[in-house]
Amino acid sequence: MGRYDFRPHRVLRTADLLLETSRITARPPWYTIIQDIPPSAQLTRPVFRDSSLKSNQKAAKRGKKASKAFCPLPLKYEEDKLREEFFGDHPWELARPKVLNEDGGDEWRGWDWGRGIRQLGKRLDGESVIQRQLHLMHHENHTKSHAYDVARKEYYHYRHFEAVEQQVAKEEALAYGAYFGKGPNEISMGLEDRQFEDWKEWAIKQTEREKQIAGAAYSGNVEEELERDETLDPVFEVVGGETAAPTVRP
Repeated sequence: MGRYDFRPHRVLRTADLLLETSRITARPPWYTIIQDIPPSAQLTRPVFRDSSLKSNQKAAKRGKKASKAFCPLPLKYEEDKLREEFFGDHPWELARPKVLNEDGGDEWRGWDWGRGIRQLGKRLDGESVIQRQLHLMHHENHTKSHAYDVARKEYYHYRHFEAVEQQVAKEEALAYGAYFGKGPNEISMGLEDRQFEDWKEWAIKQTEREKQIAGAAYSGNVEEELERDETLDPVFEVVGGETAAPTVRP
């Protein structure tokens, strides 16, 4: 059968043969549907682009098969380039939470990007910059770079306004006795400091042990030094940039 599987096209014929030979006694539930609406016999997707059509025609004349005949056609939009540029300059905007809930799915019908970057019922995000830039390019005859600068300045202005608004709200809450716990950055820094202190304690112990082994290599009493190393106090102090001598347990 080559690289293509034609068995789905013969499923109805196979069912008829099984019924004729009494291998099955009743028709399958899908028998009538497949009989009325058989599978398509066309194995290639129609090509709507002139360039691809010409290349496929040339390939057919040479006796070669058209490449990627079963691949979907590439879909490209003008917004894709604008998104690539904006999020390339502002990668942390992708880390902001996204609102996926929609009331009716057609909220965009009430948005007018000619009035500004802020729209009623839409949260300010990177997509607002893209749509605002696209409107300036198509309806106000701005160049791509100039429309990008205008949209970015509006975006920065409202982002700064939101930051000041949040800071004022936090200060007012603190003034009325509110308490805010540690933020994610403070929690992560605390965990990092704890891991660093554990590593520093281990590094001091490991350095002292290697010094003892190196010193015992000259006397040949490596095993005695290792046994003596087990009696050392695991706590060491760093004073003046130097490691204090370990205390030996009695």
